[in-house]
Amino acid sequence: MTPTQPAASPEQAAAPGVNGVSVDHPGVTELFALLAYGEVAAFYRLTDEARMAPNLAGRINMASMAAAEMNHYEVLREALESRGVDVVRAMTRYASALENYHRLTTPSTWLEALVKTYIGDALAADFYLEIADALPDDAAGVVRAVLSETGHSQFVVAEVKAAVTASDKQRHRLALWSRRLLGEAITQAQFVLADHDELVDLVMSSGGLAQLTEFFDRLQKTHGRRVEELGLV
Repeated sequence: MTPTQPAASPEQAAAPGVNGVSVDHPGVTELFALLAYGEVAAFYRLTDEARMAPNLAGRINMASMAAAEMNHYEVLREALESRGVDVVRAMTRYASALENYHRLTTPSTWLEALVKTYIGDALAADFYLEIADALPDDAAGVVRAVLSETGHSQFVVAEVKAAVTASDKQRHRLALWSRRLLGEAITQAQFVLADHDELVDLVMSSGGLAQLTEFFDRLQKTHGRRVEELGLV
């Protein structure tokens, strides 16, 4: 089940975040919409990639992650509807960028699908969670809830590490794949920000993202740690 957040009092709902961002900031709605489309896209991606699994256990794990994505979408749908937003219309504004990322990073093997699930999703979470630090408590709670660890990623780590330990060729291939995922994720994040001023304003309100260059440097460092966790170095 997706964790639910306690209802905020009117005073809490109106309170700004640590950097002065109001819950009524239009970038909050845009962030929720971007996340919502991401959850729906992830559901269909994981469902498709489950067919690549070599065994039933892999298909079940992918299906479980897909179900978690739709639970997260429901949290975002409720948050958007409570703000009087047409959810489908709001999400559609982000379809092009996210679908382009997935088109450019379509895995060709089961192991590539696993690495994308682990690294690609984590890169997106890094971006959203840093923004969450600037949000009011209720809005930040929504973001953190939908990015919560589902516990399914450990099967990815175990399977990828076993494969690359047994084959240097697989390790080199997947290391290259992980770098491609990083590059495409950064490119698409820049496209999204370039097209949505409300999101840029929200991002720049976060102390941690005052300098976008510094943020993308941090993104590469956390990416490096995940690559190590998968045994790709």
